[in-house]
Amino acid sequence: MILLLLPLSILRLGREVVVFTIFVRYPVCLIKLFLCAVTTELFLVLSTCYSVCRTVAAEVRKQIAGQYGGSPQLFKNLNVGTTTSNTVPLTEAVEPVDFEEYLITHPPIVESGPLRDLIEFPPDDIEVIYTPRECRTVVQAVPEDGDTDPHVRDCVRSYTEDWAVVNRKYHKLGTGFNPNTLDKQKERQKGLPKQVFEADEMPDSSSYQDDQDDLKRRSMSIDDTPRGSWACSIFDLKNSLPDALLPHLLDRAPNEEIDRHNEDQRKANRHRELFALHPALDEEEPVERHCVPEVPKEHFGQRLLVKCLSLKFEIEIEPIFASLALYDVKEKKKISENFFFDLNSEQTKAMLRPHIQTAAISTLARSAIFSITYPSQDVFLVIKLEKVLQQGDIGECAEPYMVFKESDAAKNKEKLEKLRGQSEQFCQRLGRYRMPFAWTAIHLMNIVNSAGSLERDTELEMSLSERKGSWSERRNSSIMGRRSLERTTSGDESCSLTGFRPATLTITNFFKQEGDRLSDEDLYKFLADMRRPSSVLRRLRPITAQLKLDISPAPENPHYCLTPDLLQVKPYPDSRVRPTREILEFPARDVYVPNTIYRNLLYVNPQSLNFANRQGSARNITVKVQFMNGEDPSNAMPVIFGKSSCADFYKEAYTAVVYHNRSPDFHDEIKIKLPASLSDHHHILFTFYHVSCQQKQNTPLETPVGYTWIPMLQNGRLRTGHFCLPVSLEKPPQSYSVLSPDVPLPGMKWVDNHRGVFNVEVVAVSTIHTQDQYLDKFFALVHALDEHMFPVRIGDMRIMENNLETELKSSIAALNSSQLEPIVRFLHLLLDKLVLLVVRPPVIAGQIVNLGQACFEVMASIVNRLHKYLDTNQDMHGRNSLLSSYIHYVFRLPSTDPNSPSPGPGGLGGSVHYATMARSAVRPASLNLNRSRSLSNSNPDISGTPTSPDDEVRSIIGSKAMERCGNRMSSHTESASFLQTLTGRLPTKKLFHEELALQWVVSSGSVREGALQQAWFFFELMVKSIIHHLYFTDRLESPRKNRFPERFMDDITALVSTIAGDIVSRFQKDLELVERLNMSLAFFLNDLLSVMDRGFVFSLIRAYWKQVSTKLYALQNPTLESLRLDFLRIVCSHEHYVTLNLPCSLLTPPASPSPSVSSATSQSSGFSTHVQDQKIANMFELSVPFREQHYLAGLVLSELSVILDPDNEGMFGLHKKVVSVVHNLLSSHDSDPRYADPEVKARVAMLYLPLISIVMEALPQLHDFTESHNQWGRPGGPQGAAVGTSGEETEGEGNSMISQTVAMAIAGTSTASPMSRPSSFLLNSQASRQHGSFSAESSRSLLICLLWVLKNADELVLQKWFTDLSVSQLNRLLDLLYLCVSCFEYKGKKAFERMNSLTFKKSKDMKAKLEEAILGSIGARQEMVRRSRGQLERSPSGSAFGSQENLRWRKDMTHWRQNSEKMDKTRAELEHEALIDGNLATEANLIILDTLEIIVQTASVTESKESILGGVLKVLLHSMACNQSALYLQHCFATQRALVSKFPELLFEEETEQCADLCLRLLRSCSSSISTIRSHASASLYLLMRQNFEIGNNFARVKMQVTMSLSSLVGTSQNFNEEFLRRSLKTILTYAEEDLELRETTFPDQVQDLVFNLHMILSDTVKMKEHQEDPEMLIDLMYRIAKGYQTSPDLRLTWLQNMAGKHSERNNHAEAAQCLVHSAALVAEYLSMLEDRKYLPVGCVTFQNISSNVLEESAVSDDVVSPDEEGICSGKYFTEIGLVGLLEQAAASFSMAGMYEAVNEVYKVLIPIHEANRDAKKLATIHGKLQEAFGKIVHQSTGWEVGD
Repeated sequence: MILLLLPLSILRLGREVVVFTIFVRYPVCLIKLFLCAVTTELFLVLSTCYSVCRTVAAEVRKQIAGQYGGSPQLFKNLNVGTTTSNTVPLTEAVEPVDFEEYLITHPPIVESGPLRDLIEFPPDDIEVIYTPRECRTVVQAVPEDGDTDPHVRDCVRSYTEDWAVVNRKYHKLGTGFNPNTLDKQKERQKGLPKQVFEADEMPDSSSYQDDQDDLKRRSMSIDDTPRGSWACSIFDLKNSLPDALLPHLLDRAPNEEIDRHNEDQRKANRHRELFALHPALDEEEPVERHCVPEVPKEHFGQRLLVKCLSLKFEIEIEPIFASLALYDVKEKKKISENFFFDLNSEQTKAMLRPHIQTAAISTLARSAIFSITYPSQDVFLVIKLEKVLQQGDIGECAEPYMVFKESDAAKNKEKLEKLRGQSEQFCQRLGRYRMPFAWTAIHLMNIVNSAGSLERDTELEMSLSERKGSWSERRNSSIMGRRSLERTTSGDESCSLTGFRPATLTITNFFKQEGDRLSDEDLYKFLADMRRPSSVLRRLRPITAQLKLDISPAPENPHYCLTPDLLQVKPYPDSRVRPTREILEFPARDVYVPNTIYRNLLYVNPQSLNFANRQGSARNITVKVQFMNGEDPSNAMPVIFGKSSCADFYKEAYTAVVYHNRSPDFHDEIKIKLPASLSDHHHILFTFYHVSCQQKQNTPLETPVGYTWIPMLQNGRLRTGHFCLPVSLEKPPQSYSVLSPDVPLPGMKWVDNHRGVFNVEVVAVSTIHTQDQYLDKFFALVHALDEHMFPVRIGDMRIMENNLETELKSSIAALNSSQLEPIVRFLHLLLDKLVLLVVRPPVIAGQIVNLGQACFEVMASIVNRLHKYLDTNQDMHGRNSLLSSYIHYVFRLPSTDPNSPSPGPGGLGGSVHYATMARSAVRPASLNLNRSRSLSNSNPDISGTPTSPDDEVRSIIGSKAMERCGNRMSSHTESASFLQTLTGRLPTKKLFHEELALQWVVSSGSVREGALQQAWFFFELMVKSIIHHLYFTDRLESPRKNRFPERFMDDITALVSTIAGDIVSRFQKDLELVERLNMSLAFFLNDLLSVMDRGFVFSLIRAYWKQVSTKLYALQNPTLESLRLDFLRIVCSHEHYVTLNLPCSLLTPPASPSPSVSSATSQSSGFSTHVQDQKIANMFELSVPFREQHYLAGLVLSELSVILDPDNEGMFGLHKKVVSVVHNLLSSHDSDPRYADPEVKARVAMLYLPLISIVMEALPQLHDFTESHNQWGRPGGPQGAAVGTSGEETEGEGNSMISQTVAMAIAGTSTASPMSRPSSFLLNSQASRQHGSFSAESSRSLLICLLWVLKNADELVLQKWFTDLSVSQLNRLLDLLYLCVSCFEYKGKKAFERMNSLTFKKSKDMKAKLEEAILGSIGARQEMVRRSRGQLERSPSGSAFGSQENLRWRKDMTHWRQNSEKMDKTRAELEHEALIDGNLATEANLIILDTLEIIVQTASVTESKESILGGVLKVLLHSMACNQSALYLQHCFATQRALVSKFPELLFEEETEQCADLCLRLLRSCSSSISTIRSHASASLYLLMRQNFEIGNNFARVKMQVTMSLSSLVGTSQNFNEEFLRRSLKTILTYAEEDLELRETTFPDQVQDLVFNLHMILSDTVKMKEHQEDPEMLIDLMYRIAKGYQTSPDLRLTWLQNMAGKHSERNNHAEAAQCLVHSAALVAEYLSMLEDRKYLPVGCVTFQNISSNVLEESAVSDDVVSPDEEGICSGKYFTEIGLVGLLEQAAASFSMAGMYEAVNEVYKVLIPIHEANRDAKKLATIHGKLQEAFGKIVHQSTGWEVGD
């Protein structure tokens, strides 16, 4: 016999009781023995303990259940114990049901309909969609010259093929896309009815003044006597109008019929979606939301539209050609290509007619769109002007432009004509050549900032005269401009070009070009100089001109646009319209965006030439540039883009000529369209010419003076970069083009001895040429394999077939050395190729070469590089957007046949190949045998045993996988020998996901680490591969168990297990990685639920759970628990979460007949049998059957239960997080169209039934909403409902008539009264209640979830379960409903307005608190204090609770909710908020009412119904006391009438206090300003009297209570309107007159008497209201009214208390004390008649030492009512506790008044009572206070003596 004894916990109770709590592990049932002993020395015999049989255990359990509210949940959280054969502690996961098996063995009962859809996933759940990629251009960009080259073919395919997107059709219905966002909420809230609330209808107090005259008139007749006259009162009442009578109120109908009618009324027009009324939880982006990545598209920076409007010089004598480009001074880089434009008039253009072919429309563009990726303060727009070459240097040519003025045109007419004539000659002769002329620059950011600061479209003048500051900074409204400059230029990020206003610029000055300063270097110096105030340029003489430009942000979709490749961009309605050109950007820094379009451009920039040492005449030099595909002159290709007003393409281009310069600089840019496929013959040919400017005889126009060239390919790779080339004096010989000019060809003459004299730069912008040696080598080898062409020439190597394998592997490994930018540009193609190598291993020299491992390693490495360097490109889960969009859109499984297209909707071949491939997997039988043998020999669970150290597990798995890997490989090599084919690839292929899983499992070291770092990438690849495979082999319909081979399932199991191990072992060391890993794993399992055997996936979830649980058991760490919550939340965000929980399965009781924990309830409830109700109990508890069948829901609720466990202190900070998981799920179900049908919703709610017991369990920890005051001014607290006549309906905190503590004492609630219900935290609130450890927000979320379950659950099921519950449990449920009433109370419009003004301040405070908490400045002790007050819901250890809680304290990163930042809401928004809140309050209370009705039905069949019905009544009364809508109150009163009708004795015999409360509530409603509320309240009050009368032929009880209530109500309520109450009294009178049934009895007369008496009290009140502002008169009047009630002890007491309250308000403590002494004397007088207790005061005589007036209270007159009579002295105050309360309050008031002698007298009465009760604590307090009092007397008397 083995016993595991945990430490005994010993608790002393009083002096002699010792309680032992023993947890016995085997046999595992939880036993708590209460052993009472007289001495503390007690020995417990263990064997006795063990022999306690099961029945005893059950008995004990029953007792404990009674003691603890009987909830079975109480046993659950203790991890020890409770593991018999069929119980598993909540901290562990149970074995899931075999999902697929279950579906087969339990066919659906229903054939079709919404319920049928819950059973299985829809058939169209997943599809693979091929969507054509959106093409920006009218025609797709593809090479013109065919695609002979395989690399070009692949690239083009990669840029044009459709996107392959996996579509989970219902994915948007998962919780990740929960519609509880503000916008969607508003949509769901449309059409809500406006609920009418009295709080909103109540007029402001000021309007009461208007009624005063009327009141005076009415009260004239009652001045004569203090009580007024009956006649007058009756007259007033008779003249009042009644409210509408309720039809059929007086009819006798069976209770069942009334209930049915009430229910129909209640259920009509209810709001279907509860969560639509509840504000969304204040969360950041939910952790389970996976945003769909952006579609890969061409990269653009910020786009700027520049329109060139006009260019005008002082003189117009010749054509001028202009170009625009952007330069970045800081980076010293030209950041755009040139835009050439021509603003010459037609007449001027005509001068060039001989040289110009017809101008293509594309060259007539005058507007351009520039793209700037990195805008900064250093960007300039540079405008360069050129003119036709003429004789003379630039200065000479520019002179006329500087000298002549337009105004002097007439004067200089002849000179101008002469100049024009010369120009015409030059145009005729030298029209094809240009010369540099002038330039200017615009500081772009100045324009943007100035424009941004001006209100209208801006006109900016740029000129050199009147220049202030630097050259281009002068602008209109410079002050505003300056401010805006400061505002927007804090850093590069702030230079935005997107939102400025369009500006029109007029540039009035140009600088002439200096012939010797044309290089870019010189330009950067000039630009830098321009920014300085003392610009050298200002001193230069300008060329005056006017260039007008429009600069504006580019529109989203501009019309008539051409790409840099001259393709038309959509929309392009008309080809004849002048286009806008998109200008290609050369970004200042690398841009990391994958290529998505075909582009193949080359820019040739000749920079300088040095012919200083060349003999002969060569001065006016131009360079002719040609792109050749052979050596014959005819081989020049027409691929050079034209500039402006010319053809699209030319075969040659000429550089501008600098006059008489042997060593010119060039600033030309020649743009070439590269052919897609290049050969060794393609080269750029440069021919240097001397141009003869003067026309001489026998002198040719141009003389060739040199030649050089650049071969385009070198070892198969494109040549780009800077070249310094030698120049040959002679035409190059034959076959020169394959050699570089650096090679000294024999017999050739070179300028300057073959030195480099020509500097040129060649830049390629190509999506074909990678311009990276490692990528080039890799692609070349892959294509060589495809084409099977050997040897391959790469670089200077020739690779033969025998060393191809090593080269291939090394080239794969070398990809790591590649630059990141080309890797990103060719990312899609690169990854595609790597995937291809994995799935189709090449056959080299007859051997299959397995490249899986190499490819996996390099993929891991590339993915990590991207993650590391492009960290701004990540979503909240750390997924790089480039990679996620690759997976989502691009990745697909390669087709089987190397030459066939990828499987797609068009290519049926693809899927056929797939099918054959899958069936003919080349795997010898022996391998499978090996496989199964190795599996069975090793422990299959080894990976899941969390007890073994992680490393050990990993090594076991690793070795197993390695051995397996060996098996697989060997089989491949054996079979390869007979499979050799000429294609070089196996006819069969591997499946990518299988290979990926295998490689991952067997990886180790840095590769494994790399894969772990970016696990999400491999998981998502695997999932997409799986779905593609299933889709194209038509397996998505096949049974899930047969979809995948066992080995793959094993790999997945091993993978999940090791990753879970990593999470558990590394979360303290590397939390950021673990958070990512944890989420990636969760998303992976979520995805697998859509495609794999779901039972298998559940087992994977369990394996994860097990590992985390084991670690948690050893180390209570909230971070780990938080990770598990994130994991769970993501898994449960599956769109078919409900289906995954088998909602239609009916739980079967556990097989074992032994009483399990789950049966505790049924055993402890006095009215159900165990077997019969086990099934129901299982549905409401987290029993093993429940958790097995509703697997995910079971996990969620278990987590909730464990974390909310008050003993689980470490998890405190996770309350909000775990509650939000449940809240999120329920609100998602609530809005899900699939579950709109009520029957379906009931099934869904069934998954959450245990939530009810969990919340009941957590009740003591919930935030106590009953404590807060609301605007009805009830002193809050659960006792609010019971305070009854103690002036409870008071305004605000300060003027409560009697302090709250005394009210509680008077009410008898400070200790439990004999009638109080066991374990109700509400009755002995502070004693049994732990500090509310939940924040109000979490509590509210939890309660709304509870209400949702109660609203949607099947009523019959609920009723059965309620029948099962013990009395104490039902009472706890009622307490919970009580709390719900307070929680969802309507705040009122005024409250919303008040909150609106406070919100902003509060949000700032919250930020400060959060910041303090996160930065850890709180300190552990203070944090504990805060926790205990329930103020702090999260731990100060920043990231302890998962990424969702991490706030980065960078202003721009922290997404504070907008609504709290926004200070003032509009009136409409406030109205809307109030509307929603009103509807929520109404719906919540109606749900509570529905539940109360079910409880009443349940209670009517139980023995102890009184206690339960008392609780029901208490909740009802509480709800009446709260702010309620008229709609709710109608139903509430209907339920109350039915309750009283069914159980009249309840109210009039047992719950007498409740009767008083009910009267008060009904009277309160009778004075409502809303007629429907009055109608129902009057009806209820009348029926109450009627029922009271029917029981005993009079209704003294109700009469008494109503009179007392009215006195209390009218004496204390500030905003009370007697006119409404008068109407209700008239209504009651009318009912009495129309009640035929009781007409013959005394009842109508009694009602009339009562109503008249009530009316008299009203009149007294009116009198009081007149003297509201006169406190002495008011008190006097109150005294007279109290005296008038001499014969009615209860009412006299009420008025005495009201007087005491008024005195206290005015700090008249002595008078207040006297009132309280009178009250106590009155109580003592009647108590002495009721109870004969020696220690109680004899009567009022006892008090005469305090005041002789007390004798007024003696009950000796003839008309004294006997206290035994029903309804008299039945208030709470006529008890011993009430008396004590009054005396204590009196003593306190005397003390405050300084009457210390009287304090002693009061305590003389109190001390005997406490002595009799042996209340040492109270006695100690009293004697302490007496000591204080006497001390003060002594102090004062000595003071007087000294004074004397």
